[in-house]
Amino acid sequence: MIRFSLICEHEHEFEAWFRSNDDFDTQKKRGFVDCPSCGSHKVEKALMAPAVSTSRNREKVALAMGEAQKQALAKLKALAEKVRENADYVGDKFAEEARKIHFGETDARGIYGEATPEEAQSLVEDGVEFMPIPSFPDDRN
Repeated sequence: MIRFSLICEHEHEFEAWFRSNDDFDTQKKRGFVDCPSCGSHKVEKALMAPAVSTSRNREKVALAMGEAQKQALAKLKALAEKVRENADYVGDKFAEEARKIHFGETDARGIYGEATPEEAQSLVEDGVEFMPIPSFPDDRN
């Protein structure tokens, strides 16, 4: 999965996850990509700083959020909570369970858990549909 920084014609900036660059292009052409602030479908990729690993681990922190960002964050938190409430937690067995469901080896149901980047890539290659659920600092209690 690739996270793109996006911007709409009204200069609202936001991020979204896609399987690949081609996936973004396809979804955009089909009208599936829109601005969460205004609904505009005129969305382009914004300039993105590369993720740089340093020797120190640091938390990513969003600073100086405006009201629109606070509302979007609240909606995202509520969505993540609803997904968790209506799915079974499978821990680090996520990739294994998702694959079993995909190939019909077990009953279809909503699941969530953890997967390594390598496991996630393997699921994508196998055609297993999934999406990352954001984790927020206050989720770690």
